[in-house]
Amino acid sequence: MQYIKFHKLQHPSKLNEKDIEAYLTFLAVRRRVAPSTQNLALNAILFLYREVLKIDLKGDINAIRAFRSKRLPIVLSKSETNKLLKSEEGTRRLIIELLYGTGLRVNELVSLRIKDIDFSLKRINVVGGKGNKDRFTLLPEPIVGKLKAHIAKVADLHSQDLKNGYGTAFLPDRLGRKYRNMGKERIWQFVFPSTTLFSDPVTRNKGRWHVDTATISRIVRGAALKSKISKRITPHTLRHTFATHLLESGVNLRIIQELLGHSTPETTMIYTHLMETNLNVKSPLELYVV
Repeated sequence: MQYIKFHKLQHPSKLNEKDIEAYLTFLAVRRRVAPSTQNLALNAILFLYREVLKIDLKGDINAIRAFRSKRLPIVLSKSETNKLLKSEEGTRRLIIELLYGTGLRVNELVSLRIKDIDFSLKRINVVGGKGNKDRFTLLPEPIVGKLKAHIAKVADLHSQDLKNGYGTAFLPDRLGRKYRNMGKERIWQFVFPSTTLFSDPVTRNKGRWHVDTATISRIVRGAALKSKISKRITPHTLRHTFATHLLESGVNLRIIQELLGHSTPETTMIYTHLMETNLNVKSPLELYVV
């Protein structure tokens, strides 16, 4: 245990609250751990004393607390977004357009199934998003035709898979065990299927899993390099950009919160600091330096 090693292998029963404080301060100041890591260490130490050693700690523990860095997310301007989109074609561009046009997290994008795309209502149903919550987001009109064509190709691939003796998608929440043939239906196939096959060890069904999130990250990173944008761009950058551009267009903050799946409006309010606004202020370099 790191706590005991920090105190040079002394038995915990010989240590007190000040020794616990010293260790927790070491984690925050020297190791620079996250607040959650420091809290986990504290709870583990308290459990050790209370439940294992049966020692009741008397005093308060006032260690220096680790703090969460408050960094503003990186967003793209409208011209940078256009450059990024134009740097790719085909499925790669469709993936980037979906990330930017819907605000989906990368794991939500790869988990999309054909049944989740609602073309009639122009929306995408997000099933089991962060916190295992369902919501829906926008289906942008400019990609409707592209997405229909892409899904048609996925359906053709699925038909071929079925002919070859596989083509059963993995079903969530034990559905695969209860309805063993449901995964063969087209609507349960992933919108972005993997090129490799998997075998479900429980049902023995064979089919395609979704594309890996690392593949999506490589696609976005590759587009960023091609477009020569001098910013660190990840799939989540496009989610931040989606929210910021909606705010700039006048969309209500509450609506954006719902589209992003944020639990509280405070999380969404960070995007108000990222909007492109004209401050009508001149730098002293412009005013006084000739």
